[in-house]
Amino acid sequence: MAAEPRPSSPVLSEADIQHFLSHGWVKLPACFTREQAAAITSSVWTRLGMSPTDKATWAGERINMPWHQTFSVAAFAPKAWAGICELLGGAARISAGGSTWRDSFIVNLGTPAGEGKTVPGEKLFGWHVDGDFFVHYLDSPEQALLVIPLFTDIGPAGGGTMLCPGAIKRVARHLEMHPEGVSPRMTPRALNPSMEQEKTRLSWFNELAKECKEEGFVEATGEVGDVYLLHPLMLHSASNNALRVPRIITNPPVSLREPFCFDREDESQYSVVERKTLRELGKSRLEGWKIQGVRDRIVPERVRVQERMKREELERMKGLQTAVA
Repeated sequence: MAAEPRPSSPVLSEADIQHFLSHGWVKLPACFTREQAAAITSSVWTRLGMSPTDKATWAGERINMPWHQTFSVAAFAPKAWAGICELLGGAARISAGGSTWRDSFIVNLGTPAGEGKTVPGEKLFGWHVDGDFFVHYLDSPEQALLVIPLFTDIGPAGGGTMLCPGAIKRVARHLEMHPEGVSPRMTPRALNPSMEQEKTRLSWFNELAKECKEEGFVEATGEVGDVYLLHPLMLHSASNNALRVPRIITNPPVSLREPFCFDREDESQYSVVERKTLRELGKSRLEGWKIQGVRDRIVPERVRVQERMKREELERMKGLQTAVA
């Protein structure tokens, strides 16, 4: 599928493109308003069964909430949608599911023990690459871009997602070396043919982040409506919310209609994301590279947990509606 010509009035400047090619991420400010954010998050505390003003009710440091509704990215945040399209070669390359966001909020409330404390990136233990629902290949279309919309202001040490740009090349090389496919936690198929969840948890990623200490980490801070666009192989982790100011984000994946292609005759047809991957591999083209396995889907444990959470949330919202009536 041919890439769309760059729009005459692009959202991403040439400096933005170069920043993405150098660092694997770009931040787009003011993609939606505070009023939009307030409307979409209005039921969060009811769904959580907690009080925003009573920290004694904050049961849990980080909560990955299930979703109840989807909404069009182009309608809700047209600037973000335009940036997504510019990084991936145009809207025609993006699947229908990749053009929607969900209200599956990720809430970081911090802990009493962590309040006021700084935890450096190399000492975080939640490092990972997204995509727990499919077998990973270098060209996987299921996770073509990771997006982080900010639904609350996030200041420094406020629990913003921590990014590890230096790990992209290491993950890319690992995937290039394993065209047979790896698990969501990067175990080669030969060592985990059933693709079951490893008992080693996130150790592969956590050790990788430690190797990148000298290259540095980036905390995703900003204001309501800002949106981060990340390379799909960006290693990232939740960070300590030392401020204990509630932080709310989502991290919707963007999927493609077809897999990435790193062997194009016409180099102008590479998307910015493909160019970044090739740059990290130190190559201009992966001639003849093909996957040697099946694009299996995986049902992660998270799905079963969130199904239970969703039932509980619906009961709480139903109870609130009954009380109001």
